[in-house]
Amino acid sequence: MCTQKHSILNDLPLVLTVTQVSQVLQISRRVAYGLIKSGELLHIRVGKQIRVYRGALEEYIKKNS
Repeated sequence: MCTQKHSILNDLPLVLTVTQVSQVLQISRRVAYGLIKSGELLHIRVGKQIRVYRGALEEYIKKNS
């Protein structure tokens, strides 16, 4: 199962939007923003937009699985 997740994540872009993160984790955008705000999911800002590196998402999944 873990191998399947990694292959799916490798197909994602290097940097993801909050919407993409919420789709991968199958959570609402509100919950995704909460993870970002709490510091559980590392992110960067590009202007006013929030982006999450694919590697940060992988680490979050590993840490919480």
